[in-house]
Amino acid sequence: VAFHCSEEDMYRDAEEIEREKILLCETSSSEYKLSVAPEMDIMEYCRKEWRGNTPVAKRMRKGYEAVAQKFASIRRVRGDNYCALRATLFQALSQASQLPSWLQSEDFTMLPENLLSKYDWIKQWQLKQKLGRKMGEISDEIKEYLILLRKKWKNISEIKGPIEKQEACDKLFKNEEEEYSLYEALKFLMLNTAIELYNDDKNGRRVPVFSWLLFARDTSSNPRQLMHNHLNHIGHSGGLEQVEMFLLAYALQYTIQVYRLYKYSTDEFITLYPNDPEEDWPVVTLITEDDRHYNIPVRMCQETML
Repeated sequence: VAFHCSEEDMYRDAEEIEREKILLCETSSSEYKLSVAPEMDIMEYCRKEWRGNTPVAKRMRKGYEAVAQKFASIRRVRGDNYCALRATLFQALSQASQLPSWLQSEDFTMLPENLLSKYDWIKQWQLKQKLGRKMGEISDEIKEYLILLRKKWKNISEIKGPIEKQEACDKLFKNEEEEYSLYEALKFLMLNTAIELYNDDKNGRRVPVFSWLLFARDTSSNPRQLMHNHLNHIGHSGGLEQVEMFLLAYALQYTIQVYRLYKYSTDEFITLYPNDPEEDWPVVTLITEDDRHYNIPVRMCQETML
């Protein structure tokens, strides 16, 4: 794990830099194989992570206290550049009770073929490197990932008991080969959603505001650039930017609710992607301290469920 030091490091407080070092030592040990660590009491986790008396530490503690009103525990998510995808998918699967309608559609697995027939540039999609395996046709490869996503979602959603469901999720997120294939599927669904939004806008249909922001960036003024400069890098050299959290939410048709701890006591403390979610979209909840790394809160406290 490489951390790039930059000017901003001069402004980061010593405590934060220290914590990052501790985190690195911890993650390089054997628990590294576990993508989503076992649950831990949320306030205990907070006390371990934020001991100091700096304004930042105080704000984080207040933020965690607020989350602890709703959730009893936290599970730490492995901090590579897939963590936003990992945390979102893990939460979605842990509570899945049915297959989303977009996963049921007939032409779902035809998506790579259909898109490639229209957009030749998708050939430059950066597939994850498989060891000792020749690359097949890119559409076959992605089709495989989409089929895997549907299969896993279906299997897990059919498990009735909460404990068994959780065990099935834990097992899936320990299998690197499968886990990373699922992230490729999600990234491809994000590309598909971006293409749909881009075309809708060009054809004068109404699109959500984030879609304009997505394509207003110099680095992604169209879907092709979005793929080259952003989606191809997710998991390798970068994570998801905020505007891409909206795209992920739209691709999955899930509302992603995020406790952004460093924004505690502002109206952005709890941020919804999208801001005006569809009534029938299920909700998953994540926690972030910095909009870069995401963990997941678990075990809703009894009072809030009534």
